[in-house]
Amino acid sequence: MVTDADVRAFLDRVEHPVRRRDAETMLGLMTRVTGQPAKMWGPSIVGFGSYHYRYASGREGDAPAAAFAPRKAATTIYLYDGIDAHADLVERVGPHTTGVGCLYLKDLARVDLAALEELVAASYRTLTAGTFGPGADDQGRG
Repeated sequence: MVTDADVRAFLDRVEHPVRRRDAETMLGLMTRVTGQPAKMWGPSIVGFGSYHYRYASGREGDAPAAAFAPRKAATTIYLYDGIDAHADLVERVGPHTTGVGCLYLKDLARVDLAALEELVAASYRTLTAGTFGPGADDQGRG
């Protein structure tokens, strides 16, 4: 859920120097890719734009169409349409680990930022095109 929290204040509180630096990089990258202002989604996710989801179960809501979070262990990039949808781009990014819809990056200085930007753009396009419809994400998030 979008909050009124200040994105700049949140980023200024990131203690880990690499996470803070990477958060600044992601802020610029996602702002450029989406053309949307950064907003806080909950206490620790920086999101851009939004999309509406509806599961076959009837559960529905809104989520950011592009998002990241500077976590202690790594910067988390949220790909709500799923990592598998972008396997080729994910591999091009460089050193990472993944979850179903998350890409974990420990140091953006070690990744291919052009590939990361392409990945974020592809996911954002999918989520905002209206083609990410009912049932498309019924693989455990509902």
